[in-house]
Amino acid sequence: MTELLHSPGFLGTNANFAADMTLVLAVIVAALFTTGLVLARMEKFQAHRWVQTSAAAINLILVLWLMVLPYRDFVARDVGGPRPNYFYIITTLHATIGSAALLFGVFVVLRGNKLVPKFLQFNNYKGFMRLAYTLYMLATLIGIWVYATWFTRIPIPPVYQ
Repeated sequence: MTELLHSPGFLGTNANFAADMTLVLAVIVAALFTTGLVLARMEKFQAHRWVQTSAAAINLILVLWLMVLPYRDFVARDVGGPRPNYFYIITTLHATIGSAALLFGVFVVLRGNKLVPKFLQFNNYKGFMRLAYTLYMLATLIGIWVYATWFTRIPIPPVYQ
């Protein structure tokens, strides 16, 4: 599996397979969140809950499996660096907003599935869900910017050998 993830990517950039797969999956997750939003507006709340729960679970796996380690290695530990300052700034901005989106979004999903203690429950779903959706979309857009920065602008791209 490691060999496949570290093999050349399929999007025509300097990225490896793992980075290309991460980008594609992130866009699919964003599309799922948008589908869930549309389902809520159509008042199909059961389908909305399933789609949002699935999207949040996929996103959690994606972040923990394919984003945490590259951040640790290429930004925090600076393996293969140094790189231009904008590389670290953009990536850290993405990690910060993405972490907030992930934590808040998982909380909203847990609440929506009645899996939090009574004192953490809330009634204004709309406001919480809109904030979670906005954070996820912002993190996705910045993530696309990170991908473009890492694999089209940096002379020596941060990939595992």
